[in-house]
Amino acid sequence: MTPGDVDTRRLARELASLPRLDRSALLAGWREVYGGSPPTRLSRALLIRALAYRLQERAYGGLPPTTRRTLAHLDRTPPSVPRVAAPRPGTVLVREWHGSSHRVVVTEDGVIYCGTRYNSLSEVARLVTGSRWSGPRFFGIKGDATP
Repeated sequence: MTPGDVDTRRLARELASLPRLDRSALLAGWREVYGGSPPTRLSRALLIRALAYRLQERAYGGLPPTTRRTLAHLDRTPPSVPRVAAPRPGTVLVREWHGSSHRVVVTEDGVIYCGTRYNSLSEVARLVTGSRWSGPRFFGIKGDATP
């Protein structure tokens, strides 16, 4: 079916009627167009949107094959996470937090903060902030270091 073959008035009426349907009618519509039950606890708003999408998809066709292939490829490809080199021993990291400067020295087996050795930057970040933090993020090695 091509877009020229679509009864746009009928489709517009069907789409306009969706918000007026009660939940049981929306669930029945879901079963009809998707061939199964919707996910549990799916909100009414999402039911309406999903039904509207499927009705339009049936009328106008789905995604182009190139888009489907791209999405299928993305589904199989793990997202790339940029690798950040770990700081070398001897590196000094400084972070300003609530008006105080916090300085750590990276060692072979951890970090030194205020004369005490810690296993990780995250331990120091937790000590400084009082809450769980990614140490590398807190000290600005990766991502956004602002709370």
